[in-house]
Parts: sequence; C-alpha cells; structure tokens
Amino acid sequence: MKRLLGCVLVGLILLVVVSSVAGCGQGEAKIRVATDATWPPFEYIDEDTMEIVGFDIDLFTAIAEAADLNVEFLNVAWDPLLAGIAQCQYDAAISSITITPERAEEMLFSDPYFEAGQLISVRLDNTDITCKDDLAGKVAGAQIGTTGSFEIQAIDGATLKTYDDIGLAFQDLMNGQIDAVVADYPVALGYVDKNRDRLKNVGKMFTDENYGIAICKKNPDLVPKVNAALKALKDEGYLDQLRKKWIPAE
Repeated sequence: MKRLLGCVLVGLILLVVVSSVAGCGQGEAKIRVATDATWPPFEYIDEDTMEIVGFDIDLFTAIAEAADLNVEFLNVAWDPLLAGIAQCQYDAAISSITITPERAEEMLFSDPYFEAGQLISVRLDNTDITCKDDLAGKVAGAQIGTTGSFEIQAIDGATLKTYDDIGLAFQDLMNGQIDAVVADYPVALGYVDKNRDRLKNVGKMFTDENYGIAICKKNPDLVPKVNAALKALKDEGYLDQLRKKWIPAE
C-alpha cells in the first residue's frame, strides 16, 4: 500500500485531534503526525473508546517515548494526508504508507518497518478467481489512491471500483456488488478473519512493498531520531510483539 499519491479530495481533510502522546521533552514543540484511521489493523477508530488504535499507533507511540518526542495524532483522509505531508502541513505520517520512488520525491522516509503486499479477497463461494489475472472481466474494489487500486488498473479487462474507506469495499463484496477486493495482505487477513463464513483470500501476495514513516522534507533532523528509535524497538523485539498483537494468523 498503501497507496500512490492521487489528487486531493476536496473537503475530506479531517483535522481531528484524537489523541496525543507526550515524551519527557515537554518543552519541545509537538510533532504533528497524520494517519488515515480507516485501515485496520494498522489504524482505525475503536468503536468503544472512539480513539485511534492499531499497529501503527502503538509503533509511533513507542517511537515517541524512545526518542523523547511530544506527539499529536491527527485523523486525516488518505489523499489529503499524502498531499499534506508533501506540503509540510504535518511533520510526519504513519498510515501503512508504502515507500515508493515517486513518494520519495515529495517526502522523506524512515527505514522500512513492515513488509507488505497486495492480496485478493473474494466471497466464500467464488471458484473462478484464484489469482490477479482472473480479475480480467471482473469488478474489483480498492481504496482510492492505494497500491491495490493501481494494480487493478494495470490488469487488462479488469474494472476498478474505488472507495474512500476499504471497509466499504469489503461490504460491497459481501453484498455481491463487486467480485473481489484488492488490499494489503494484513488488511485482507483481518477482514476475512472477521467474516470467515462469507469471505476468503485467494492466491498469494503479488506485490512486494515496505511501509515507512513519512516525514516532511523541512524536518530532516527528525529522520535520524525516528530511525534510531525504530532500530532500538526492532532489536528489542517490539515489532514482533506488535505483529502478534495486531496481525491475524493466516
């Protein structure tokens, strides 16, 4: 994923402060961290607490503590998030963002923290879609501006239907409105795990992607701080703990 930079969707900027994490450095200015909380298990709104939770939120919270950063999380829709970090409206963004050469021209990136790839989900009774080439002649859904949407567009004969929220794509799939959903494999695992009586994943991941933390180009000094904290967390096994906590078993 996630997701390649698309046009700014007017009116979708949701500059909602949902939580803050303070490090020991109380005198430092807050680091504004954007996330699109529509992508479980990495970032989503907990229906009980109405707070943003997920793998990415836990990770950046730990990074903030390790690097002594004073952090403010903002819930921002996907396209405005990427445009905003490119324009330095935010200091950083963590939102299952795939590191790509195109994005690296617009923003800085941390070291990779998660290997991902695209996976196809279909209804449980589907027997004619087993790999990406089988999407030819089919209607496949993906979140707008994501790697999944561009992969569908690249398949000759496949019809792409885009959604602002990947959950709506899976809902349409279960309701028979589309034939398949293409999404990052942890996302696909999560939705299928919750709907095993209606959905299944088919084939293997057919892209090779790495998530990174995006950082505004005006804040180059933030990159080594984030990378040092990220390395320490990796070395102590914290990322493995997050995988066990948030990523469903295949």
